[in-house]
Amino acid sequence: MVSAAPDVLISLRGIRKHYGGDASGQPAVTVLHGIDLDIRAGEFVAVVGSSGSGKSTLMNILGCLDRPGAGSYRFQGRDVAQMDADALAWLRREAFGFVFQGYHLIASESASENVQMPAIYAGLPRHERQHRAWALLQRLGLGERLDNRPHQLSGGQQQRVSIARALMNGGRIILADEPTGALDSRSGAEVMALLRELAQAGHTIILITHDRAVAAQAQRVIEIHDGRILSDSARQAVPPAADHAVLPVQVPASGRAAATPWLAELAEAARSAWRGMRMNRVRTSLTLLGIVIGVASVIVMLAIGEGARRKVVEQMGTMGTAILYMGSQPPATGGPAGQITEEDLAALRELPEIRRVMPVIGDPVTVRYGSADKQVYVFAASQEMPLVHHWPLALGRYFTEAEDRNLAPLVVLGAKARRHFFPDAPRPLGQQLIIGSSAFEVIGVMSERGADSGAQDYDDMVFIPYRSGRARVYQAQTQPDYVVVEAASSDAVHDAEQAMRRTLLARHGGREDFGIGNAAARIQAEAATRQSMAVMLGLIAAVSLVVGGIGVMNVMLMTVRERTREIGIRMAVGARQSDILRQFLTEASLVTLVGGSFGVAAGLTVGAVLMAAGVPVVFSVRAMLGAFACAVATGLVFGYMPARTAARLDPVRALAGE
Repeated sequence: MVSAAPDVLISLRGIRKHYGGDASGQPAVTVLHGIDLDIRAGEFVAVVGSSGSGKSTLMNILGCLDRPGAGSYRFQGRDVAQMDADALAWLRREAFGFVFQGYHLIASESASENVQMPAIYAGLPRHERQHRAWALLQRLGLGERLDNRPHQLSGGQQQRVSIARALMNGGRIILADEPTGALDSRSGAEVMALLRELAQAGHTIILITHDRAVAAQAQRVIEIHDGRILSDSARQAVPPAADHAVLPVQVPASGRAAATPWLAELAEAARSAWRGMRMNRVRTSLTLLGIVIGVASVIVMLAIGEGARRKVVEQMGTMGTAILYMGSQPPATGGPAGQITEEDLAALRELPEIRRVMPVIGDPVTVRYGSADKQVYVFAASQEMPLVHHWPLALGRYFTEAEDRNLAPLVVLGAKARRHFFPDAPRPLGQQLIIGSSAFEVIGVMSERGADSGAQDYDDMVFIPYRSGRARVYQAQTQPDYVVVEAASSDAVHDAEQAMRRTLLARHGGREDFGIGNAAARIQAEAATRQSMAVMLGLIAAVSLVVGGIGVMNVMLMTVRERTREIGIRMAVGARQSDILRQFLTEASLVTLVGGSFGVAAGLTVGAVLMAAGVPVVFSVRAMLGAFACAVATGLVFGYMPARTAARLDPVRALAGE
């Protein structure tokens, strides 16, 4: 076996390559049959052969786009087979520069952006790579074409852009696959002149061609046929003269590529993704629509659910969200009903779990004003009634504790009672009502409230002080009809109930001759039911987010299929698998970021319209942030599989894809 010389840059020994013969069921076809080849730094080598001779396969192996099936490939003495995917990407990015027959420029990028691509993956700052791309294109006669896209350039101009791209990171080794094959004779001559100039500048040039006239312009010509080397002019020629500097290639000592700045690559991925979205507006809009509907639905449904829950709490909260009712009753073991005394009420007021204790006496009583009389429910309670029931006054004031203690004959009217007795008086304050047989002065009017389910309409009532009521109206009443107790908070209702039971049992000698009703539990159960309904609505709406995510995955899979060649180009200029993964994950995330933003705006708009229509809507910042975050997470989750598929594409097959 031939051994490599110490100054050899590339050394191939026994390289074989075959296709098929595996699980695919295709017959095995051997393309390369034991290739032995040494290439020194600074050489201008032409590999010539007819179509199907294996020369392009050899170039793909030389450029680390493909791996041999057998044999040894050493680059500067290092075994390429021992390098991982990132180290191979480093070689393609830093050591090699590719010039293809089909140019392989990305259609959506300008000439300058195509040239800058290898430098992006090398981590070169933006202003530096822009300046270098401008200098290269200026040098190649394309200084006026920086912003032109490939379809705006001629074939010769596109090939010069690809040469500039090959030189972006130095291009120590230029691999040119049929660089003149798609050009006219004049453009082909210009490209060959450029390659000769690069060879004189110290670049190692490996030219793949079927044209012997083109191959003859190289310093060294290797003829290949049916996967075997037939002739090599280097066997008769002297080594190339060292009349020019040879560009060095420094392979990482570990054989692995150093990490490149990810922030610049992320910004580039976002820029590329945004451009792709703009170029496919219709498809992007349809994909965004699913995300927008999903996010907006979650926000609106949760806002409606929260609005309904708060409305229920507000409506029932006039009874108090921490209210308990207590009254005397016969004990379950038999015997007379108990008596609720003032001392019992005072003991309950001392409990830390209780905020307010309000005794109530109430019955229909004849109320007269002038010639008008009516049976009205007279509600005798302490001055805390508006606070306990969260019920504001519409006019005037409520009586005070001192007035209650002094048995002051004062009355506050319900809204309907006021309209009945004083239909023409806008301010009935100071007027006298006869309640039973006693006169009471009107000092206030309650705001309109309505009736609780199954209860008398509160707006038909009149309200008088508790002690004054016992003394002037309900003289036969020895204890309250019932007592309204407000717990310290809605969370402490059950603790307050237990504390009341213990206190009264101790005071009543262990007889449970009283009853305690937990109205707050009913309110909280209703609110919890509404909350559950809101969550259910939110979950139903979240299904549309999942559907939108599936749409993102479908579009990304289509995008990978459509951009297979672009993926191959990016890999050829040095993109790692992680770079391709990041590229497509960024695109999926950008779609959902834009969709999520529009979804939040749409949700707020729909909610505002519903609020204007009188629908109770309460927006939640947490719900909006959650829906937006779920949209982005959906994009990442459903975009990962297409991105992973793109990252795992074989560079050679990707370049050959459509």
